[in-house]
Amino acid sequence: MAKRPYLSLTQTTAAIHGDEPSRTLIERAYAQLRDDIVEGRLAPCEKLRVEHLKSHYGVGAGTLREAITRLVSDALVEAEGQRGFRVAPIAMEDLEDLTQLRLHIEIEALRQSIRNGGDGWRAQLRSAYEEMSGFEQPIRPEHRRRWEALNTRFHEALLAGAPSAWTLKVLRLLARHGERYRRYAITINLVESGRDVHAEHRQIFELAMDGQEARAALALEAHIRATPDLLQRAWREGRLNLDAAPGLAASA
Repeated sequence: MAKRPYLSLTQTTAAIHGDEPSRTLIERAYAQLRDDIVEGRLAPCEKLRVEHLKSHYGVGAGTLREAITRLVSDALVEAEGQRGFRVAPIAMEDLEDLTQLRLHIEIEALRQSIRNGGDGWRAQLRSAYEEMSGFEQPIRPEHRRRWEALNTRFHEALLAGAPSAWTLKVLRLLARHGERYRRYAITINLVESGRDVHAEHRQIFELAMDGQEARAALALEAHIRATPDLLQRAWREGRLNLDAAPGLAASA
């Protein structure tokens, strides 16, 4: 009996134990959809019509539905019963709710991190701060995606000395939702507000490195509140429209 090629055997095993290529396609579609929602290319409240969008993302309808279902779990997409799916809306009330929850969790996590973090934590925090600093003096629109990633890394490094892994998991989800609003803050021009994001980060970094727990917590609170306060002011003055996003589904 002729031996079957190894590749054929592995493909058969994959078919029995789970289709790994399909999982990879779902992961890719999920990441692309998530980024398009966060960046506003898929507008708040926009209908996600699977038959229209599957060609845009280059996957089948089943794969796309699986990716969308994962985004429902992330609260970035809402299921509408038998009517399909739509991008989760954004609103000032939602931003305030996110901010209050983030403050409650992140400030306590910073306090614990400063108490428990050792030399390894300080080295990790310094590395994250120095890399981020090169992209925020000032923050340029063309560098925003890179800065967002480095900003997330810095805030996670701040909290890395805290003992709770669940804290970081929850804060990652909150941070992703916060990115939907931060892009508006950069769009309406941070320079107009007189805000110096780099100075805010430097103050938090230096206080944390010095072990000044209470002052670092106050600086972090002011930093977290700054973007929502800026957006609230712009919204009240009519300079901000949270529904202004181009959308992909309609063009598809």
